[in-house]
Amino acid sequence: MKLQPKDLQTLECLWSNLETSFFKELVILYQRVSQKNLSQFIVEVRSCQRNPLNLYPHETATLQILQILYQVNSRTGCRVQENNFYVPQVKLIIRLCWVIHTEEMALWKLTKYPCIFDMQDKIIVHYTERNALSSPFSTIHLLSMGHEQWVFPVRRQCLLQDIWTHLNDAPTQQFRRILTVSFVGEMGQDEGGPSQELFSVAARTLCQPSTGAFRRLASGLVWFHSQASSCEHTFLRIGTLCGMALYNGRMVPFPFPRALYKMLLGLTPTLEDLEELLPAAGRNLQGILDEECDQILESLDLNFTIMEEGDSMVAVELKKNGANIPVTKGNRKEFVDLYVNYVFNESVRKPFQDFMQGFLRGCPARKWKMFLPAELQIVLQGHKKVDWHLLEKNVMYRQYKKLDQTIRNFWTVFHELPEEKKKKFLAFLSGSDQIPGYGLEHFEFSIADPEAENPDELYPFANTCSHILFLPRYSSKKILKKMLLYATEHNEKFGLP
Repeated sequence: MKLQPKDLQTLECLWSNLETSFFKELVILYQRVSQKNLSQFIVEVRSCQRNPLNLYPHETATLQILQILYQVNSRTGCRVQENNFYVPQVKLIIRLCWVIHTEEMALWKLTKYPCIFDMQDKIIVHYTERNALSSPFSTIHLLSMGHEQWVFPVRRQCLLQDIWTHLNDAPTQQFRRILTVSFVGEMGQDEGGPSQELFSVAARTLCQPSTGAFRRLASGLVWFHSQASSCEHTFLRIGTLCGMALYNGRMVPFPFPRALYKMLLGLTPTLEDLEELLPAAGRNLQGILDEECDQILESLDLNFTIMEEGDSMVAVELKKNGANIPVTKGNRKEFVDLYVNYVFNESVRKPFQDFMQGFLRGCPARKWKMFLPAELQIVLQGHKKVDWHLLEKNVMYRQYKKLDQTIRNFWTVFHELPEEKKKKFLAFLSGSDQIPGYGLEHFEFSIADPEAENPDELYPFANTCSHILFLPRYSSKKILKKMLLYATEHNEKFGLP
């Protein structure tokens, strides 16, 4: 569909003014047509009646309209739920592309319309692109034939120093390879666990006040220091680390606000984002917008400045001559907009630019831009809330049965633990205290009996790559609890007994 920008703007305006029920019917109409078109595409490709690289113009036209409708829906407050835009046939097309990849395959053309993919589809598309980039083959290849590895040894006692040394020495092409982490002096093959621990420990270390990398705010979030200069490429390195985590399918749990993920995706943070980062300031600014009494607004004695904390408090003008411009009902929206822009853009321009440059270096794939900010945040930080009973429901047992006394004791002890200790158990099991972006329903976890000769003398241990807890058959619940808590408190080792 080819429309001049002015005509497209007119069409979008008309759609935005439709009643919700009519707008939803329009969305469902184009969704169904798109489903039918892609179903026909799949049938013809499977029967060798069609080139798998090509999409016909009428197929892309309906998808383009669906994407425009999605953008209108986003701008008008998401009146229609996102699942009304999903086209489930893309799941089958993704599977076709896992076998043979070409640079021009239909899947890449479909990614121009991200609204038709749900979050799980987007994750798989990202991994498909990553697998293609990390393959030693080029134009056309079988993805199952393996990937080039980046062997990444680190010393636990010098973790950050070793990470930075690797990053400083790495050529650009190195970041296409799949990371294989080893902790010097420890056993453990990296099938996911050691590399996940590297990112988890590095993020935790960099958030400590002693590193000085970020401001730790009352909201519990971290943010760049205002007017910070990138001393020794700090933020370039941290951005590279985060990009590498995304590329390698690992979480890097920096407690960043949603605004950072918006900025990575080229979107503008809002007052709502400021309220997440700085709750008190956000509420005050919202109060200024809501205030109807001129006298109360004038009594606040506000002007177009913001107070910056450094060695001393300094007033920074939000616009030229801002110190002499009072905030009134007529200009208060401009004041709030400039305040939000200063916090998220003007005051952190250099460190964020360095972070973004590093992020793109660390993640040479680009299909991650399909994610929504909330989705990208979950992929990188993991799910913060865990349904522990669902974890129990999903577990598989090896050399154990569900009703064995040791298993019953384990779950009794586990569910009595405080949230903090449950998270430590999750880190002990998987290398991270967060559930990955694909969700708990897809999180595979097993409990196995190591068949120890003297079980009461053996601590539990875990294979973090396969998410297997080796739980000895303890003679009592008291001993089980003691041994489990000790093991989870001393979890940062990969050498198995």
